Amino acid sequence: MRDMRWGFYSAIQQQDFQIEMADKGNQKSTKTPSTNSKLSGKRPKSSTSIVSNKASGKQKPGSGKKVDSTSNVESAVPPEDIFPLVLTGATQELFQCRADEDVTQENPFKILRKEEILQDMKTRAAVSDFHPVKQLVLNYPGEELLLVFDRDFSYGQSFYLAGTEEAKEKILQVQEPTDADVVEEESLLEMPVYKTPEPHPWVSLGSEVEIEEESVKDSKKRLRYRASRIRREFGAQVQFTDRNASASKDGYIECPPYQDKSFCIKQLERDTGTQAIPDLWDSSTQTQWKFPKNTWTQYVPREFTEEEKENCMYSENLRNFITSVALRFEIAVQQNEIMDVFFDDWKALGEEESTFGGKADTHLKEYQSFTDLHFSKQKSISYINWHPTINGVIAVAVTERLCFEDRINLSTKLLLSPSLILFWSFSDPINPQLLLECPDDIYCFEFCPSDPNIIVGGCINGQVVLWDISAYREWVQSSRTGGGGKQTPANANSLHGFEEKQENETPIVRYCAVSAIENGHKAPITDVQWLPDSYEISRAGVPLENKDGVCVQIVTCAPDCSVLFWDIRPPRVAAHSMTDRKQKPEERPLDNPHGVPSTFKHLDLTWKPLIKVAFSKIETSGEYSPLKFSRRDGIHDNKMCNIVDKSLQNLEKNEGGVNYGMLRVPSAKHLKTLDDVSTQIFVGTEDGELIYTDWKMEKDNDSGKMISSKPSHRFVAHDGPVHTVKRSPFFNDIILSVGGWTFAIWKEGVMSGPILQSSCSKKRCTVGHWSLSRPGVFFIGKEDGNIEVWDLLEKTHEPSQTQNITTASITCIKPWIVSSKQHFLAVSDELGTLHILEIPWTLRRPSSNEKSSMSSYFEREVSHLEYFVKRREFRAKEKKDMEAAEQRKKMQEPIIPEKSSEQIEEEVQKGYENYLELEKKILKEMGLLPEEEEKLPDV
Repeated sequence: MRDMRWGFYSAIQQQDFQIEMADKGNQKSTKTPSTNSKLSGKRPKSSTSIVSNKASGKQKPGSGKKVDSTSNVESAVPPEDIFPLVLTGATQELFQCRADEDVTQENPFKILRKEEILQDMKTRAAVSDFHPVKQLVLNYPGEELLLVFDRDFSYGQSFYLAGTEEAKEKILQVQEPTDADVVEEESLLEMPVYKTPEPHPWVSLGSEVEIEEESVKDSKKRLRYRASRIRREFGAQVQFTDRNASASKDGYIECPPYQDKSFCIKQLERDTGTQAIPDLWDSSTQTQWKFPKNTWTQYVPREFTEEEKENCMYSENLRNFITSVALRFEIAVQQNEIMDVFFDDWKALGEEESTFGGKADTHLKEYQSFTDLHFSKQKSISYINWHPTINGVIAVAVTERLCFEDRINLSTKLLLSPSLILFWSFSDPINPQLLLECPDDIYCFEFCPSDPNIIVGGCINGQVVLWDISAYREWVQSSRTGGGGKQTPANANSLHGFEEKQENETPIVRYCAVSAIENGHKAPITDVQWLPDSYEISRAGVPLENKDGVCVQIVTCAPDCSVLFWDIRPPRVAAHSMTDRKQKPEERPLDNPHGVPSTFKHLDLTWKPLIKVAFSKIETSGEYSPLKFSRRDGIHDNKMCNIVDKSLQNLEKNEGGVNYGMLRVPSAKHLKTLDDVSTQIFVGTEDGELIYTDWKMEKDNDSGKMISSKPSHRFVAHDGPVHTVKRSPFFNDIILSVGGWTFAIWKEGVMSGPILQSSCSKKRCTVGHWSLSRPGVFFIGKEDGNIEVWDLLEKTHEPSQTQNITTASITCIKPWIVSSKQHFLAVSDELGTLHILEIPWTLRRPSSNEKSSMSSYFEREVSHLEYFVKRREFRAKEKKDMEAAEQRKKMQEPIIPEKSSEQIEEEVQKGYENYLELEKKILKEMGLLPEEEEKLPDV
């Protein structure tokens, strides 16, 4: 502490010494004024330096002494028209006012143009050194400002600016020193000389003891560390890479919260109250069942007799009770009608957070990816489907990435490469769990809603294929649950009697039945769907009741201008022939050498379509080539969770699956016709058209045959093939179509056009699908590997977000609901990779009134479309009326005969003579025509 006081006293003494030295310097400067003082002239005393009385103790204000800028004494207070400035080196270089070079103590003046200062403030804004005097420069009346170099820091800075023209003239004016100045200089010479104070000896007052007590000393020995590096790694380039923290074992360190025992407050005092009550006895017992067994109880409700009921209904007590509570009951009923008393406001206020991401998480997160280097190498995924009843199992169809010409040229080589459908499980992302053998590449396939073990697919050669994987259901299910010791069924891939049990090989399942090539499609099958189990159709396309209660019919379409309906049951004629064959033991069929189930043996290579629906063009000859279609009661357009529940119910009802071999086609005479089933379908064509037609067959008046009816409506909405025609899972009359570079949303019944159509995007749209949990959300896949998420509640002119999934074109999108807190989106690409994305909370959790809001939005768009159609018709009618009026006006005008060539030449000659006369008149008025020329006759 004492040392600190001595330092403070020393600073004060040093300050006094600097003041005295400044006074001496001022005395010398007053005797021999420099050139600067001559140019600057005599300044008023109010603008001179004033030495602080606190510092010197003797100096009076207004003495006019200058103080060195290096001292701690206060600088002189500048007058109102003098503005000190700090100019950096860059500013001095820019305005050519460098200290001691461009401006010196002998020549301290620099004239600055007002335009240059304003341009500097405009260029560098607040960074400009002239920014503090911006208003002064703007209000300055002249065009040139005076900048003075203040080497002695008279006003605290190295430069100062003259703010007015008077100050400028006053500084530049050269004045001679007056008598008063001489007297003042002489008085300054008579000032006493400052003497340096002598240092006093150090006297200890005990402060060093206090400092010693307050000082911190190291109690432990300091550790020294040395970090070294290999010399060859000096200056090496550092490469940073991205990795998933959760993928590695020690990728991140979790810091869970814990209670700090250091801040535990002990309760020392408590106020309690007691109350005396009678003694109570509380006891319980628990019976331990060592031998559990199933038991049940059947009971019959105890009811009043008719006499007791009559006495109770007409009793006086009941009448009085009803009279007393009637008013309260009426009020309660009215309140229930007004508002929902069971509505949970707290739950609506803040929904439960997701375990994977919070509410702010809006991006699709990749959950898992599947690819195979053997079966899907150099192949693309054409279609994907989730298993309806086993969670975590998904099937994909792989096809060759070849055009039509390359496929023909390499047909021999393709025979050696089998066409397969791969079953992937989340428990094993490396090896497929099951392989379905196909006669050719599959473009689409679907699980049967009644029995998920039955699968139908459409081949590229136009054939329809059926599989039965009942024998492998436990295999796939055990792979999902992670059970070990799996064994391939004995009759999977080997001949009868030579089976081998191989635990690690993936089983290959051969198809049960395939349609005949001559009776199928003549082009690749692009869409296949099961008809629901609620009805079936006859050969005329009329919906009939389905007494079997299972799905028995299939619908397929292909670009060969046809939609075919197939029945998987054996016909009645075939049933009689089979019974006749059973009576002959010598004609008993041989065992199947491939071990394929005989579920659909009656259809193999003899399967024919039930009916064929062709789509003739409305205005011209020819037919439409369909690619995708959508039915109003389509199984695949409903919620996927309902499909799962329905499939589970069917499996429980039919344990062991459905025996399709025992089903027979009933006679249409004994089946009831269903009039409430819609037979209208939307069909997307290869030319980007969307047609609306009926699949019912009509009787031709000329030939008497059943033919297909022409489509009722046709829309040209896309500039490329239509890849998707999907109905909304929440609104059965809302359809999403995707094709070319655009997509559109349609409403069934509104035949004037789409209610929403997108503008052409930069990249082609390849596929689309509705969200299964939010009515206003759908996904669009692009050819550049991006997925656009459209939220119609947020905005309709652009996607709410765009996310890149892969570098190749996206081929298929299929969402799936695992639980209320986990939704997946399966995305496949042309490189043969299957991406499983987890849908975030915001894209899977609908708002409380989202469905009603979307319904209102669709209704508003329909009204806007109707208004647009009316205005278009009105404008067309108005244009037609105007053209008719112009035509009538032309008809009423007199017909002017055509002029002959002599008349036309005469009119031209007359016009030329008039021009010459006018020219002569103008030249005469201007005095440019000579007199001799005036007398000449006109030419």
